[in-house]
Amino acid sequence: MKKKFLFIVLVLVVAGGAFCLFQIKHFAASPLTIHEDTIFTLPAGTGREGLKTALRQQHIVKRTRWLPGLWILEPELANFKAGTYRFTPGMTVRQMLALLVSGREAQFSIRFVEGSSLKEWLAILDKAPYLEHSLRDVAADQLASRLGRDPLTPLEGRFYPDTYLYTAQAHDITLLKRAGQRMDSVLDQVWRDRADGLPYKTPIDLLTMASIVEKETGVPDERAKVASVFINRLRLGMRLQTDPTVIYGMGERYRGVISKQDLSAATPYNTYVITGLPPAPIAMPGQAALDAAAHPAKTSYLYFVANGQGGHVFSTNLANHNQAVQQYRESVKENRGQ
Repeated sequence: MKKKFLFIVLVLVVAGGAFCLFQIKHFAASPLTIHEDTIFTLPAGTGREGLKTALRQQHIVKRTRWLPGLWILEPELANFKAGTYRFTPGMTVRQMLALLVSGREAQFSIRFVEGSSLKEWLAILDKAPYLEHSLRDVAADQLASRLGRDPLTPLEGRFYPDTYLYTAQAHDITLLKRAGQRMDSVLDQVWRDRADGLPYKTPIDLLTMASIVEKETGVPDERAKVASVFINRLRLGMRLQTDPTVIYGMGERYRGVISKQDLSAATPYNTYVITGLPPAPIAMPGQAALDAAAHPAKTSYLYFVANGQGGHVFSTNLANHNQAVQQYRESVKENRGQ
């Protein structure tokens, strides 16, 4: 009778163990209860019970009762690391734990477009999620010092526009430093590879020209021609007379329209008033604009005006330019009348 009882107990233990093993394996292979990408932050110092509670409270795993058993069967899954992770629909509990063990934190992206200004970059950084913000209300000279740059040298144009990846709790100043180092490297290469005989004294002159080209046209095939116009004007001692420099010099006063008074207003950047390049870039130029400034087309063009179709008409003399301006004005009137 005793042997029979022990046999029954043994059978029950084996059956219970098999049932638990099945449930644990089923649990490990079951998908998370999420229907979209989910960002999950595991604070430093979180233990097993803390992880169980967080997964349950954030509705990532519906029932966590089998987690301790899974950690017993697969103890390597218990060596999770603090961080911010991205969970995706269809990910299993085992895959989720493996991700926490790997320490591969979620990557976030931030995009700085060509032709944007430092002010716009700072606004983008200020709204970026999961960043440590330290640049709010920082004065320009203080920002330069934090970046390890000369506070007397304008920062405009000194950062390379691109998409940058970062992990949670990264610092906004770190992203700016990366973009600044990238522009330093790119500009150095472009300067060394530039065409001979260009009227630039320093790499910043080339950078400034590239920023003007960037603001003047977004048409790829036109950039080198636009650069050639300004290069030809510099060589002849003509003023550049480019509207984007006027707009930049106006600062907060610009409201979408440039008046005759604005064109004649004396600012360090108004190329209708000053001769030569403005004292610093007016935007962040991209690679194409830098290449155009370093390798302008060989033309005799001295003027260009919008053609009303997204591009420009280029002219070698004032008479042809005035005719192109008149045609543009007529096309604008026609479009308004439609």
